[in-house]
Amino acid sequence: MSAQPIIVSASPHVHSDRTSKKLMYDVVIALIPAFLVSIYVFGFNALIVTAIAVSSCILFEYLIQKFLLKTEVTITDGSALLTGILLAFNLPSSLPIWMIIVGSLVAIGVAKLSFGGLGFNIFNPALVGRVFLLVSFPVQMTMWPTAIENNTTLIDAVTGATPLGVIKEGLQFGETMTEISTKIPSTINMLFGFTGGSLGEMSALALLIGGLYLIIRKVISWHIPITLLVTTAVFTGVFWLIDPEHYANPIIHLLSGGIILGAFFMATDLVTSPMTKKGMIVFALGIGIITVLIRLFGAYPEGISFAILIMNAFVPLINKYFKPRRFGTKIKSKIV
Repeated sequence: MSAQPIIVSASPHVHSDRTSKKLMYDVVIALIPAFLVSIYVFGFNALIVTAIAVSSCILFEYLIQKFLLKTEVTITDGSALLTGILLAFNLPSSLPIWMIIVGSLVAIGVAKLSFGGLGFNIFNPALVGRVFLLVSFPVQMTMWPTAIENNTTLIDAVTGATPLGVIKEGLQFGETMTEISTKIPSTINMLFGFTGGSLGEMSALALLIGGLYLIIRKVISWHIPITLLVTTAVFTGVFWLIDPEHYANPIIHLLSGGIILGAFFMATDLVTSPMTKKGMIVFALGIGIITVLIRLFGAYPEGISFAILIMNAFVPLINKYFKPRRFGTKIKSKIV
């Protein structure tokens, strides 16, 4: 009787009858609530940014695979679509179209296909595109259209800083948190999305709904998002308790910026995150600590993108240290 051949393939490894394509589209579905909020707040601009990012990501993947790599075209697997949406979610709604296209090229051509495509990339493609744009075009990438309530309508007309940016700038000029708190949106506004920021970090509530959907559907496990959020809350809480006039409270840190988007949709990427549960916890701890250090002591008011990319680089080491026990391995028992 001949043994069946063992097929070795790249991640993501899904232990069910669900394909990678189905998982990708589940994530897309989970992003719909946040996308609807971005349209409500930013209007037609949100549609333009998302449409350009998605179409250019799909187009670049097709062109590079078809004419440069001359490999199978995989634009229907949903990964390019998802990369485009996540890239758009990390951009301001006022970003020029040509910059969105450049970010898409970097995300697909450099961060994904140069490593061999889906399953071989070690860094999250959308975040690579976002960080490239932030470093290359810092002015345009930090001009955030602000949602301003005018009676019953929301006007996408004024450019201002994000809540984290206001806090960072205020503290640098010697203001206290009591003074700064009058300049940032309320907790309710940050929860529902009536604040300044990129498309995907507007509404914490919408992102939490999407994240819960992914956990219920078992597309992701709770280990990375919950560990990351708890780590961020604990570390920012310690600094806040020590000096509440010079450090923002944990609620502000959790509801503002891209921490929830990163926790549920970026750090949980099946390809660039650890395979084991223990590894996921270590991975998320690292992201949380680095994010807090950058937010509190770094030059940028936000650090989640940098933190995820840094920890992406450590994933091979984490996987090597936290290997799952091989089937049939003997467990050493202690003799009492």
